[in-house]
Amino acid sequence: MGWGDLGVFGEPSKETPNLDQMASEGMLFLDFYTASPLCSPSRAALLTGRLPVRNGFYTTNAHARNAYTPQDIVGGIPDSELLLPELLKKAGYVNKIIGKWHLGHRPQFHPLKHGFDEWFGSPNCHFGPFDNRALPNIPVYRDWEMIGRYYEDFKIDQETGEANLTQIYLQEALDFISKQQASQQPFFLYWAIDATHAPVYASKRFLGTSQRGLYGDAVREIDDSVGKILKHLQKLCISENTFVFFTSDNGAALISAPKQGGSNGRFLCGKQTTFEGGMREPAIAWWPGHIPAGGVSHQLGSVMDLFTTSLSLAGLQPPCDRQIDGVDLLPAILQGKLIDRPIFYYRGNEMMAVRVGLYKAHYWTWSNSWEEYSKGVDFCPGQNVSGVTTHTQEEHTTLPLLFHLGRDPGEKYPLSFASGEYQRAMQRISFVVQQHKATLVPGEPQLNVCDKAVMNWSPPGCEKLGKCLTPPKSDPKKCFWPH
Repeated sequence: MGWGDLGVFGEPSKETPNLDQMASEGMLFLDFYTASPLCSPSRAALLTGRLPVRNGFYTTNAHARNAYTPQDIVGGIPDSELLLPELLKKAGYVNKIIGKWHLGHRPQFHPLKHGFDEWFGSPNCHFGPFDNRALPNIPVYRDWEMIGRYYEDFKIDQETGEANLTQIYLQEALDFISKQQASQQPFFLYWAIDATHAPVYASKRFLGTSQRGLYGDAVREIDDSVGKILKHLQKLCISENTFVFFTSDNGAALISAPKQGGSNGRFLCGKQTTFEGGMREPAIAWWPGHIPAGGVSHQLGSVMDLFTTSLSLAGLQPPCDRQIDGVDLLPAILQGKLIDRPIFYYRGNEMMAVRVGLYKAHYWTWSNSWEEYSKGVDFCPGQNVSGVTTHTQEEHTTLPLLFHLGRDPGEKYPLSFASGEYQRAMQRISFVVQQHKATLVPGEPQLNVCDKAVMNWSPPGCEKLGKCLTPPKSDPKKCFWPH
């Protein structure tokens, strides 16, 4: 979902009344970022509080490549990483994930082995349908075992876009909240729906209801579901004791636009890129009785901050034996304070850009290759900025391209290298980058090796359903990442 997809951020059709109301009752973050321009690394960063280059969710196969967790990936979240639910258990929390996990699908990477007590959802996105010979259809789990597969048992109509998944995920959330409230149990719910990821889907009641087509239908259903979750918390009289945060894992995928992709507002490009459209996210914090209503924050925030902030809310300290990149946002949320911190923009193992204050310096630029672009793959449709949205990997480490995001949020006008403003801003940024690189210890890359034998052929529980498939012979290979 993109920064420009919500009415409160200026989307002209104004089709997100519940999220807009959530913002009016809580706090809107205008400068909130994900930790990667695509899904798996972002989710790994959210749950560990650490940059993907530290937690292993990156690749060293070719330079500055975006890598995620497809069915044939061998790696996943390492045991050495401490995830938010593992730490919250120390404060007596019950933890549930609903929806997309995407941190590895082999048994050792199962979410219930990493702190979650319950899971309803899938290890991967809802790609397919597949033939179950060359590629298996992706399983849906309840806790330890699969209960079916996408397209077979959980229908997604690719012609109409109809699927009931968001409604199923909503009911799972409401039931979990009710159960914990009844037992007076503190809980952490990670509601990771994926309806706005192509192939986009929505349930029958929402199909054809948006001015924005199928993508808008999916956004409307997510908006309606968030409204129902917040109302449920209020009905159970626990809203003033529950912190809720809404955000996205990367910017809108403009490659899927206009039918299956969203809007990144005024920002440049989209998913897969380290321009603002790829990594700046819609973000809303809601906590009635604690967060002043109608607040707007210019705090530089990151999904990694949700790790540290959640621990703070639970009265816990973050681990001190590793570098944590997330900061505690509570002073910004509750007292309106601004915390001075940078934002780092990575692709694979390369720091592409850094933001300090209102200035953003690009040390590398690259949208995608000429070869892909010539085949119609375009992450910046209609937004070519000469010398900025490059189709070759351009290095600017000697003289970074510098933008003032207040005056130029679309990254169209680089500051003159000769200007005093450039010299002053780069002096500060260079110091931040030097400090960052001096302490950076990259994790073991988890997204380097692929093997068709590790795909979702025979997940736990397949025997009971008669849905076990025979895997091919193991043949590990170096993963190919085109972007």
